[in-house]
Amino acid sequence: MKPELGCCYYPEHWPEERWAIDAQMMVESGLSWVRIGEFAWSRLEPKPGQFQFEWLDRAIATLANAGLKIVLGTPTATPPRWMLEIYPDMLAVDREGRVRGFGSRRHYCFSHQGYRQACADIVESLGQRYGSHPAIQAWQTDNEYGCHDTVLSYSDAALVEFRVWLQQRYQTIERLNEAWGTVFWSMEYASFNEIGLPNLTVTEAAPCHELDFKRFSSGQVVSFNRLQAEILRRHTPAALIHNYMGRIVEFDHFAVGADLDIASWDAYPLGFLEDRSDYGEAWRARFARQGDPDFQAFHHDLYRAVGRGRWWVMEQQPGPVNWAPFNPAPLDGMVKLWSLEAIAHGAEVVSYFRWRQLPFAQEQHHAGLLTADGRPAQGLKEAQATAALLAQLGELAQKPADVAILFDYESAWAWQTQPQGESFDYFRLVFEQYRALRRLGVNVDIISKQGISQQRYKLLCVPGLMSVDQTLLSQMRDCASILLMGPRTGSRTEDFHMDTHQPLLFETVHQDRVESLRASAAYNTGTGAIEHWFEHYDAPDELVVHRTETGRPVLLEQNANFYLCGWPDAEYAHSLFANLLSQLSINTYELPEGLRLRETKTHRFWFNYDSQPVVFRGLELPPAGVKIEAL
Repeated sequence: MKPELGCCYYPEHWPEERWAIDAQMMVESGLSWVRIGEFAWSRLEPKPGQFQFEWLDRAIATLANAGLKIVLGTPTATPPRWMLEIYPDMLAVDREGRVRGFGSRRHYCFSHQGYRQACADIVESLGQRYGSHPAIQAWQTDNEYGCHDTVLSYSDAALVEFRVWLQQRYQTIERLNEAWGTVFWSMEYASFNEIGLPNLTVTEAAPCHELDFKRFSSGQVVSFNRLQAEILRRHTPAALIHNYMGRIVEFDHFAVGADLDIASWDAYPLGFLEDRSDYGEAWRARFARQGDPDFQAFHHDLYRAVGRGRWWVMEQQPGPVNWAPFNPAPLDGMVKLWSLEAIAHGAEVVSYFRWRQLPFAQEQHHAGLLTADGRPAQGLKEAQATAALLAQLGELAQKPADVAILFDYESAWAWQTQPQGESFDYFRLVFEQYRALRRLGVNVDIISKQGISQQRYKLLCVPGLMSVDQTLLSQMRDCASILLMGPRTGSRTEDFHMDTHQPLLFETVHQDRVESLRASAAYNTGTGAIEHWFEHYDAPDELVVHRTETGRPVLLEQNANFYLCGWPDAEYAHSLFANLLSQLSINTYELPEGLRLRETKTHRFWFNYDSQPVVFRGLELPPAGVKIEAL
């Protein structure tokens, strides 16, 4: 695979006489791809059923004549204002019952059948007109599902579809009452038509009611995307893509990805550090201009799995953004570093958002590769440097990983529903184990439970997996030489009832109680601590590998199957993984805080995320430095 670069471009934002100039500049800068169209519905269909494609014909021709390959987006993330005259009830409704109105984007409810038909109509028209165009070599469905908290909608349309979904899932109201435990608090239902949405209740709704609504809402995203994918398949042989986001867990990305050819995501390292990092002010200050050293890599590995090996960065931050609490400029060299790190993780394309900064509307302060007046920005210089380096590197291929982490969206919904402690967050639990492994310099795959039977690793980590049946348990055992589970793995049934057979794998071990922990109440282990969450077990001595300083079991083991009884802090996770990897004869590194590495079949990539120079094993890297070694 030979990686390529691209950018996002909006011809409708610029004078037509500028299009050819921009296209030529893109090619001269080393870009091969351009994404267009995903926000252009009002220009494509200014009135209901009155399509105006001529301007897009000319834009496509201009870009293609310059030699660019095109990703054409379906514009369904931005329904035009006239749509509300036809479907005034298509707007999403938030948890507090407030309508999410027109005037921005993503203002639709996935469950509204009229809006779905309107989407089908525009996608059908686009597919018919451009499906066989040789320059359009990929299609993007919609844009950033889940961005701005737009998966869960508490609308009347959602209620109608939710009731249908429940009847299909449970068949009888008696079965639903049993699953939801509605005998508790006299919540029993006599029919599916009595069921409401799990919002605006006095206190929490039944946990399985809440979880089922999250399952349903995820399924609505999947079916909405599938509608578009099925239409496009009839008209084009080109690859289908969606651009996911960072730390969005409200829908199952693996399920959406099953209907597509390529996964992509929108990588904004500085914005994400500001608005979705769990770490404190000192951490943000240290990496303010570089981004979290592991956040991007985690999503690279996640979306490589979602795309079944094929993935892109559809939007790469090129400079300051406009939407985070604070929006610093990247340290010089970071745009190049982020690009190369994605490529080291297997990205086929890294595409920058956007080509040119826009001098009007909401994103005026969002940098582009060009400034608002059309001059090259710092991001363009680094994209050009990346393109030159890629030309030298040639073909790249991924090296099989020895270590994997299982990631499960349903488990994220479960622990959102009943966290039992305000600091328990599924994404963070998984991410911190990923960080500990990455600090040791090993490649990590992220896998889903659906695809586990085809995978083989030396070490498989399964933190926080809600429900585990015997088939899945056998698959996890067979998947790896060492299996590490916990905490909360297998603690609930599919109906979100407490599973009393805990922990898994250990017939002679019994759980006494669980507790969530304040930061001041962590359990010391001698090599770090257990924080946030701890499970108390009565276990025979021969199964206990580690204990707290007060003698409580922390790590259990039998036949190379391990169970971690709590949430490890960074020090304990480092010690634990270093020991397990040593047992498996996997080479590790004691990397400094800001230094990371990634190995392909042919190259070793070193990345310095620190704002200071780093020296490691004779290796010297400046701030934002990248070193590539041939293997």
